[in-house]
Amino acid sequence: MKQKSLKIILGAILTSVLIIFTSCQQAPTSQTVTIRTANSTWIQELFQTYIVNIGLEKLGYNVEKPKQIEYPPIYISIANGDLDYSSVYYDPQHQEYFDNSGGKEKLETVGILTPNGIQRYEIDKKTADKYKITNIEQLKDPKIAKLFDSDGDGKANLVGCNPGWSCELVINHHIKAYGLEDTVEQNQGQYETLLKDAISRYKQGKPILYLAYNPHWISEVLKPEKDIVWLEVPFTSLPKSMGNLTEKDTSIDGKNFGFQISQQRIVANKKFLKANPVARKWFELVQIPVADMSAEYLRIKQGEYQEKDILRHAKEWVENNQEKYDTWLEISRQAAIKTE
Repeated sequence: MKQKSLKIILGAILTSVLIIFTSCQQAPTSQTVTIRTANSTWIQELFQTYIVNIGLEKLGYNVEKPKQIEYPPIYISIANGDLDYSSVYYDPQHQEYFDNSGGKEKLETVGILTPNGIQRYEIDKKTADKYKITNIEQLKDPKIAKLFDSDGDGKANLVGCNPGWSCELVINHHIKAYGLEDTVEQNQGQYETLLKDAISRYKQGKPILYLAYNPHWISEVLKPEKDIVWLEVPFTSLPKSMGNLTEKDTSIDGKNFGFQISQQRIVANKKFLKANPVARKWFELVQIPVADMSAEYLRIKQGEYQEKDILRHAKEWVENNQEKYDTWLEISRQAAIKTE
């Protein structure tokens, strides 16, 4: 009889412990969640994606190999729940993609993964000094524009963005807004290939004109004020989808370069973020400096462009920033405790 009573008591205690243990668990737990992500076919974006994914794995998530999908389809996939997040939201350039893919009802931008990216028009310093070119509006002069003509049609050839990047829309908008339609044309195609052609022309002593931005390897190869100069714009004018921006929004140190400072952010499915507070907190915290991104792009340009190379680079970055990285992880883990 005593044995039977003891078994009943032990059974009751065990049941109570299981109930308490179960009630303390996050549902779903990170161990049961598989995260799906993508970046564009521009291989450079794998670096930041891997840095984010390494952290997610350390937090207990299962992370699928990143897919390569161009934008805007990336945003549609996230909104539909086919993907959970992407590290390639460029704010404000991708606002239209965001809005057209479901907007705030289905998507949410989180954190600032890479802050203060700068876009601007650049020309070689030799030509800028010789002809005193400081503003892109000066290319309204056919004689000035012809200096940058690389295909023989009399118009300046401006190295622009890949179709679909959204910056090509800003360039076309600028060409029209600044009255350059008769003298300037945007060269579109593979940005990296076009830039390499421009560098070849530069090495031959020929004038070059291109859109540049940080983070990117171009600033590591052609140095501002040594090899190239930035061109100002006559006034601020951007597509309506980017909002009502003023000269203050597009200026640095009192000079108007025509583009708003860009913040590279994470975009995620809204339902996913609600169900995964640990991942949300991680997205809010992880951050990679512009200089580190530019240095990575240069390594890729110099031949370390295989996926295994880029994953190795990401792991090296984590090791070089281990203390900060671990702090972000610990803060993220606390998010699970707060939701219990």
